[in-house]
Amino acid sequence: MSMKKKRIASIILALTLMLTIPVFTAQAEDNAPAVPSFLQASGEGLYAHAVAGASDTEAWTIWQSAEDKDGNSDDLFVKYFFLPVSADKTKAEIYNAYEETVVINDTTLQQGESAEISYTADTPYNVKVGSTDYSLVFKNSTAEAAIYANNPNADGSGTPLFDYLKEDKSLSAKANGAIVDSSGNIDNTAIKKIKGRGNTTWDKAKKPFNITYNSAVSIAGMEKRKKFSLLANYQDASLARNRILYDLSDAVGMPYASDSRFVDFYMNGVYYGSYQCAEKIEIGKNDLINDISDTDYIAEDGSLASNFSFCIEIDPSYAQDDYHTSSSSNEITIKSPELTSDKQYYSEVKDKIKSKFTGLFAKLGSSSATYETLSETIDVDSFAKIYLINELGKNWDSGVSSFYMVYKQSTDGKWRFYASPVWDYDNTLGNCAGIAKDLSNMGVSDYTEYSGWWCKFKGKRARETSSNNIMNKCANNSVIVKQAAKLWFKKFVPEITEFASGTGTSGELYSADGYYQLLKGTADMNYTRGWLLNTGSWISDHSSLKKAEFKNGKYTVANNETAYAADFEGEYNYMVDWMTSRAAWLSNEFGKIFNIVNGDVNLDEKLNINDATEIQCALAGNVPPDYHPEYADFNKSDKVDINDVTAIQIYIAGKQ
Repeated sequence: MSMKKKRIASIILALTLMLTIPVFTAQAEDNAPAVPSFLQASGEGLYAHAVAGASDTEAWTIWQSAEDKDGNSDDLFVKYFFLPVSADKTKAEIYNAYEETVVINDTTLQQGESAEISYTADTPYNVKVGSTDYSLVFKNSTAEAAIYANNPNADGSGTPLFDYLKEDKSLSAKANGAIVDSSGNIDNTAIKKIKGRGNTTWDKAKKPFNITYNSAVSIAGMEKRKKFSLLANYQDASLARNRILYDLSDAVGMPYASDSRFVDFYMNGVYYGSYQCAEKIEIGKNDLINDISDTDYIAEDGSLASNFSFCIEIDPSYAQDDYHTSSSSNEITIKSPELTSDKQYYSEVKDKIKSKFTGLFAKLGSSSATYETLSETIDVDSFAKIYLINELGKNWDSGVSSFYMVYKQSTDGKWRFYASPVWDYDNTLGNCAGIAKDLSNMGVSDYTEYSGWWCKFKGKRARETSSNNIMNKCANNSVIVKQAAKLWFKKFVPEITEFASGTGTSGELYSADGYYQLLKGTADMNYTRGWLLNTGSWISDHSSLKKAEFKNGKYTVANNETAYAADFEGEYNYMVDWMTSRAAWLSNEFGKIFNIVNGDVNLDEKLNINDATEIQCALAGNVPPDYHPEYADFNKSDKVDINDVTAIQIYIAGKQ
């Protein structure tokens, strides 16, 4: 295919400067431009480069029409360039792959010619391809990176990558790759394998994928890994629920929290939407779970070890070829060690893991358990924290699927279960309506509300008081609930408070506004492309909410409802307000379990001179590590100052 020099439309540029109306301009260069590597698969079209002037041949996107979930378009003559965050916001490198001449507002591109085109986002431009007229709109992303996977011949018979993969989740293929960050850095590490993933999500129009690179890569600052999961978040119109709860779990110190980034995903130049690129749950030295071994079930003498580390997932959607067992009405997939039937100790390892899980389940359901006896079997903090994540979100799938546990030797030498990593939270934070029959069986009528307990009812059948759901066991275990109440105020409340009132993208959990700024452009592209803002009856009503707050030990609900528009901004704001209102309700309820005293800034359940000292230190700029400012306004003046210190001192003196 011929490649010609870039051209200058000087007359148009002059008119633009005189009239101050944005039009297209082209600038000449002597060097021939780069060409997309996958033209033979995508056919004719116009292509835009992720980084203008770069020599890369993979990070190109083709102009395309908006489509519905079935791939149909209402108007094939309205085209979009869905540009990644790396693209210049005023000009783009465009390549003409048509066999005909293309004219863009009087700027002519011959076949095989590339030009640098000036543009204003969201402004329609006229494009003529031969004798056919099109309208073209440029869209700019705000995501943290873009991921490209290109293979025009995925099956060896000429089938393009997406068309091949979508036929069956088990199918996989190699691909050329490009990872482009917000600064325009391009990593062309090849893709060793890309394949479909998920259970119910795989059946949706917007497909999720697992991707493995030939060598470890960093995506928008994440730790270098080879394996990532591209989460479609198709059922979550805010695109943020998974990311926020993953990051919250990291912020409160849960082990193996999966780091993730918002990315735009392209295959063979076609934009497939806004995705969440997350560290895949894998076990290995360079993977997310990197402190256990998949071989230590074999002792030094070759016999079966008396104790060994493993990772399991509770998931009823296990595949036939999964390493799997059942216990206490729970379906358990063994993620590590992952043995096949021809391996030594295949049955013995499975039996040992089943026995360990059965013992764990019995301990969780014991009414006589104490912190000491329970901590012989589990890491109480991680179980309390995963309970809090599920209770905060009212996760429909609580304890049903994607519940991971790692069994390993702790630093004190004891072998314990750790509840983590967290995974799959798109049906949380007021998103889904649930199933009416199941809710009736559980005796829950307020599932979509931010008030009301959830996990203690999950899995319960009509006229029964107990459940075999493991999250239900956690929610009804007095030791875990008491520890959860303590950790709620010590760990969760400070993070959620900063999330609601802070700004920016610092720390493990960003501010609500920080996530919104990262999402607003990529969400606009995602929904302009055609992915739905509402996927049917499974999604609850997000049109209005009476917000709640918990301040100075008092829980209040607004008298008036806040209305939310049926667009991305409205959906996102509803999710944030539902989450903070849910947190307020939980603070009020957990405050009845963990004795919170206003002024008790170190949360040791007593008010004394240490609290006054900590407030003084914080006011002087030397904030103590266990300082909780939300309880520092002792005199309830809506500000924290030396008067609160004095009031605490007077109060203490009066008690002596």
